[in-house]
Amino acid sequence: MRDYAPALDPAGIDLQGPLGEALAANLRGRLSHFIVDETSPAIALFAPERRRHNTEGDWYGEHAGKWLSAAAKAAARSGDARLLGNVRRVADFLVSVQEADGYLGTYAPERRFMRKQPPKPVSWDGAPSVRTWDIWTHAYLILGLLEVHKHFPEPRYLDAARRIGALCLRTLNDRGIDITELGNHFGMSATVLLDPAVELYFATGEQDFLDLALIVLGQADAHPPLALLTRALAGADAAEIATGKAYQLAWNLVGLAKLHRASGHADYLGAVESLWRSIRERHLTLGGGPWGGVAHRSREVFNAPGAFDPHGYVETCSTLAWIQLNRELLTITGEARYAEEIERSAYNDLLAAQAPDGEDWCYYVFPNGRRVHTTYWRCCKSSGAMAVEELPGVAYSLDDADAVAVNLYGAGSARVAHPVAGGLRLTQDTAYPFDGSIRIRVEPKNPARFALRLRIPSWAQGAHVEVNGAAVDGKPAAGDYFAVEREWREGDEVLLRLPMRPVAHLALNRNVQESRAPDGSAVAQEVLRHAYLGFTCGPLVYATGLIDGFKSEETVRLPDAPESEWLHWSAPAAGAPPRLELRLGYRAPLSFEPYYRAGGRVDGAWRLTWLSLAPPEADAVCGFAHDAHGPSKNS
Repeated sequence: MRDYAPALDPAGIDLQGPLGEALAANLRGRLSHFIVDETSPAIALFAPERRRHNTEGDWYGEHAGKWLSAAAKAAARSGDARLLGNVRRVADFLVSVQEADGYLGTYAPERRFMRKQPPKPVSWDGAPSVRTWDIWTHAYLILGLLEVHKHFPEPRYLDAARRIGALCLRTLNDRGIDITELGNHFGMSATVLLDPAVELYFATGEQDFLDLALIVLGQADAHPPLALLTRALAGADAAEIATGKAYQLAWNLVGLAKLHRASGHADYLGAVESLWRSIRERHLTLGGGPWGGVAHRSREVFNAPGAFDPHGYVETCSTLAWIQLNRELLTITGEARYAEEIERSAYNDLLAAQAPDGEDWCYYVFPNGRRVHTTYWRCCKSSGAMAVEELPGVAYSLDDADAVAVNLYGAGSARVAHPVAGGLRLTQDTAYPFDGSIRIRVEPKNPARFALRLRIPSWAQGAHVEVNGAAVDGKPAAGDYFAVEREWREGDEVLLRLPMRPVAHLALNRNVQESRAPDGSAVAQEVLRHAYLGFTCGPLVYATGLIDGFKSEETVRLPDAPESEWLHWSAPAAGAPPRLELRLGYRAPLSFEPYYRAGGRVDGAWRLTWLSLAPPEADAVCGFAHDAHGPSKNS
């Protein structure tokens, strides 16, 4: 097991390019306007006179903890004094209205999670008989208060979080209430308490909070429709865990990964990795977001394995939880694949959900569909703001061997408190993700020997590395880190070239009916087959608008020629983004741009990632990066 190095100081991380633009918009938009003080609607919910009469069972209290988490990070990173003032004022108000027993929710006494309810009727999503998001709200409050305390330490913030945790422990231990009774989706919306319970243990070192996490996991696993640990270890698909709700399952896995860090228990990591593989291989869009919405009663649950429909949904909340899950696995293992998933999700489905003003967000993004900015209260607006603020913390890392890893590429810089160099500054000069040439200036305070670990994306076959104009020995392996170890001095420069080429991806929606003939022989008949074509170049997915200005779908027939003759990519030039052109010969060329930018990022714009392929005369759609049941694994 690795030693887990502390996260780098966000104040030392400066992201520019598209990710930096998203961070700047987030700060001036959602984080600065949605909540400013105790009179903001999302905080006024917690006023004693409001909570006393709230019997609705709503989930709106989640915004307080989400905003505190994101705004505390942004204030620490940016040094914005006004935002910090708002953070302190809101946190202080919440502390002031916490009740004597530790309760800090928005519900009237008869609707609170501490009150035992009658047995609930059976429902498809395991919803409790008294619908409640009380534990959910408290889970986010714990995380938000701990984030504020982490960056701006005040005993009252930690104590308020601790008191919530103690109330949860008493409720589950002493009052005969099972955590799965307190949430929808067979308890998953309550078992997310696993994450803040472990965070309380990390913050305080108190055994009670590790015990709380273990109680939550034990009850989650003992509940047959959920059976989180048992099913994961048995190799269940993510769609088969409870209802397969993407956001909540991924958040549960974040907590389970942290519990592995706290306990060292190998089964916890094994369960997380098993479900990570299930999600990665069967349940992501080409843009890296967890998706659902095909033939389910809920738009936000994973599709059955093998289902593919370009009109499926990616909930922005699910993208947040997926990024956080990969953050935890990157911390635990140091493996490049987890950083690559963060980058893919960030540059595609996350940026595709954010509007340039930083305030408006899409609840859902669709590989093929209309961009729709969601309303004031929607959960995904706060989740998107949280997800953007995750990115500086994972862009670089320092491991226990003093090696510095570059996890995300893009213009910007990082100041690292390096134990050997006495301080280190790294500066990326690049147009990435639009271009694959990346220059990294290495500026140690003192000459020092250490390894600089460069992540080589899985799509970057033939990557090349130079230091000070001379090629570095060794062949960078796609999908792994390439370590350059030497004595570094101020002025040293690394040049990383990541070959970018357009790639066509095949996706299939295919159904094969299997049975046996009277003589016992196997019978397999393909009864459904729809093939689709999508495109990437480097980390970016490409999309087009309405075809010919009005068609939301298009079936294409590909030329009988090498891909290089009909698929053309133009590098960025004179401030214009890169473009991809599909030249089919029988019609005007189709022009694609990076998915997140398609349609100018305006409300109502259409984005089409996938084009339907004409049925082949002979079943010979080959030569593409593809997966038989969905988007390419090589994307």
